Amino acid sequence: MRKVGFVYSPVFLKHATPLGHPESRERLIAITGRLGSAPFWKNIIQISPSKAEHSDIALVHTDNYISKVMSFGTGHLDPDTYMSEDSLEAALFAAGAVIDAVRKCKSGEILRAFCAVRPPGHHAEAYRAMGFCIFNNVAIAARSAQQAGFKKVFIVDFDVHHGNGTQHIFYEDDTVFYFSTHQSPHYPGTGGKAERGQGKGEGFTYNVPMHHGYGDKEYESAYCEVLPGLVKEFGPDILLVSAGYDIHANDPLAGLRVTDEGIRTIVSCILSSLPDPEHIPVVFSLEGGYNITALSNGVSITMEEMLK
Repeated sequence: MRKVGFVYSPVFLKHATPLGHPESRERLIAITGRLGSAPFWKNIIQISPSKAEHSDIALVHTDNYISKVMSFGTGHLDPDTYMSEDSLEAALFAAGAVIDAVRKCKSGEILRAFCAVRPPGHHAEAYRAMGFCIFNNVAIAARSAQQAGFKKVFIVDFDVHHGNGTQHIFYEDDTVFYFSTHQSPHYPGTGGKAERGQGKGEGFTYNVPMHHGYGDKEYESAYCEVLPGLVKEFGPDILLVSAGYDIHANDPLAGLRVTDEGIRTIVSCILSSLPDPEHIPVVFSLEGGYNITALSNGVSITMEEMLK
């Protein structure tokens, strides 16, 4: 059985959003409750994250933006992204969680990890908050991974919304490959097939737009037929996943029709896409997912697959 970590802290519950906001603390309460009662939970290595430093955040975000967040206080950073009194601390620990997972993979303590964090990250641009996201957790972790010696990083993003922030941060970079499936047309409006990177990064961005109503069949094609070839050709040292369970048929913010078994297929094909799954680490970081039953089931399925 592989060494799999679960990175979580109650600090993530302190990030308060307005009443009725879909990105609520109840999401993580449901996840931890579901996992705690799962038969496999005894085999999971539980990890308490540390707080990211300013230098970590500055790996991808501008100094002006970091200063703005640090001094912002409470209120809306953008129409969808709210900062409460404790949101900054939660955001720093969210980025730190994914960094810690990467470092523990590098040291050999674990091979795979799931980071149950909030606020999420993949919409956050280098210079602004967006779409519930304050700092781009996976992008920060990718740069931290490279500092730790993982030269080539492959990012998979299966959230229903395109990870515009992650794509833009690495758009001219040939050391980080960004692969995304997402509903289209849908928020935030980016992620077309023609967006393939530019400069030396051309060909290192690959988008698979999914139309309203698409489900297990289309996702199986993307993850079991398209993804493995891209991973093999790129030859990553580590794989990071922006894991958004809002692709589920029961999610209120989207229109896709992926089932629990569809999520299992996606995760299984991501893991099996690696040419050397016994030595190439995989770190999942939570993004979306707003039906708490579908979300908690999806995370549980992901953990089960990682343990195999």
